[in-house]
Amino acid sequence: MIKIALNAAALFAIVYGLIVAGLVVFQRDLLFPADAAPIDGSVAAIPGLEQVQIETSDGERLNAWVVPPAPGRAVLVFFHGNAGNLALAFRVSRFRQLVADGTGLVAVSYRGYGGSTGSPSEAGLHRDGAAAYAYAAHRFGTERLFAYGESLGTGVAVRLAAEQRLVGVILEAPYLSTAKVAAGIYPFVPVSLLMSDQFRSEEIVDRIGVPMLVLHGMRDGVIPFAHGEALFGLAITARRFVRFVDGGHVDLFDHGAVPHIRRFIADALTGRVIGADVLTVSAPQAAGRQ
Repeated sequence: MIKIALNAAALFAIVYGLIVAGLVVFQRDLLFPADAAPIDGSVAAIPGLEQVQIETSDGERLNAWVVPPAPGRAVLVFFHGNAGNLALAFRVSRFRQLVADGTGLVAVSYRGYGGSTGSPSEAGLHRDGAAAYAYAAHRFGTERLFAYGESLGTGVAVRLAAEQRLVGVILEAPYLSTAKVAAGIYPFVPVSLLMSDQFRSEEIVDRIGVPMLVLHGMRDGVIPFAHGEALFGLAITARRFVRFVDGGHVDLFDHGAVPHIRRFIADALTGRVIGADVLTVSAPQAAGRQ
């Protein structure tokens, strides 16, 4: 009996070790499931969209989609989530909605995504974010510049907002850290010790000094709603939290996100974002103040 127990324990240890080793070796493939194929901006069918290349401080060449703003309108420097590329259907749809009122857009493909050179990593994505910001600031100025982060991209947007001059920052489905998200998926693995790219937004969000908008679905099955709620609580800047009762991970635009984004942009530009405000959206276009 003892021998059987020892053999079972040894087998368990081997299997566990193989699982952990596999997660460590392939962690960047899991965190950055990039579609590296080149993309053509024409697929977005957005009037005035330009496809440009932006060079990073370490020599990578990033593909980006740029829509110049109408006079007096804001510009969003957009950082996408970890899956696919800029041309995913839901992403193109949100670009169309975001620029429909004349808002400008600089949406960058991270290194290793959508025809951009290089391979993704946390440090690399922060360099990509800095390069996108520098391009947007040089071309359009900083007086109406906002960072917009989607999912994984919220980590890039948070750091950018903590370090650079912006009017505001918009975070869609943010997290405390990617390590804490992964720990919820793999509770049997010491993720915080083994994960290379942890995007610890929780440690720097209190350095943001411009208005912040957080959007999160309460039914988000990828980044738990509690992450967005907790990150909002750690911030000290003027901010708004819009929680979507029926919202998932990538469908907030189907639940009425756009009017809240536009209102936030207008209010941030005119100094009307004050305190910490929480809104609950229970149906498209219908919001109640808490």
